[in-house]
Amino acid sequence: MSDTEIQALITLIDDPDETIYDQVRERILALGQPVVRELEHAWERDGQGDLFRVRVEDLLHTIHLDITYNRLAAWRKSGGEDLLEGALAVCRYRYAELDEQRVRARLAALRQDIWLELNDNLTAFEQVRVFNHIFYQVHGFKGNKRNYHAPQNSYLNEVLESRTGNPLSLALIYQLVAEELDLPLRGVNLPNHFVLAYMDETGVAASEFGHAGVLFYVNAFSQGDILGKAEIDEFLGKLELPAQESFYLPCTNIEIIRRLLNNLLNSYQKLNDPDRVEDLQRLLSAL
Repeated sequence: MSDTEIQALITLIDDPDETIYDQVRERILALGQPVVRELEHAWERDGQGDLFRVRVEDLLHTIHLDITYNRLAAWRKSGGEDLLEGALAVCRYRYAELDEQRVRARLAALRQDIWLELNDNLTAFEQVRVFNHIFYQVHGFKGNKRNYHAPQNSYLNEVLESRTGNPLSLALIYQLVAEELDLPLRGVNLPNHFVLAYMDETGVAASEFGHAGVLFYVNAFSQGDILGKAEIDEFLGKLELPAQESFYLPCTNIEIIRRLLNNLLNSYQKLNDPDRVEDLQRLLSAL
């Protein structure tokens, strides 16, 4: 569609005839990303009425939601190997103009500071202690206990800026950096919580914990506390839940991002924001 045709469609956005507007809306939405800039410029022009601006805002939001949905769906279809890509897609839902390179640079700086303190002679426990010192004491990451259910705790860019998050977002950043450092830490999808498993490829841990490959667990929400299987058992006992293998072993990246979206959905439910809840339900369907 030519620029002239796009401009002609935009002039019809505030048509009082709902039937005409429905047709215009459908055609604009079909154009997707290429029409976003034109819509933004039209919204900013002086003299636009309230109806025009409200409809343009709806169009921009719908286009952006479609883009986010398609990105998540493509990520899932590709296997979800790149955890950061999934997390960035979620960020884009709330922050359409997100500077993804800034997020990557912050993670790289964190990784560099930890890498400088690690060496090949450290044990697994010592590696985690070094990681924890840089992550929590030097960079100041901490759990947001005061405003635990706030949506900003689930957006990676927000957590990197504020250095506060929930169990999942802190563990997600911890895992992303650990992966870059070749440390075998993977997320574990506990009910009502999220921890990391330090994987042991020697097989020694299997006899101690009963779950092959897990040496110990790390609670990213609590300053990187190291946990054993007994602590996981105790936690599940308090919840009166039977032990399941999935509560002890790493989950997939797709499961991590699905839980991230669920956390956001729950946050917006608590804020009584049904529009955002509906958006999150749609994004969840992409996974």
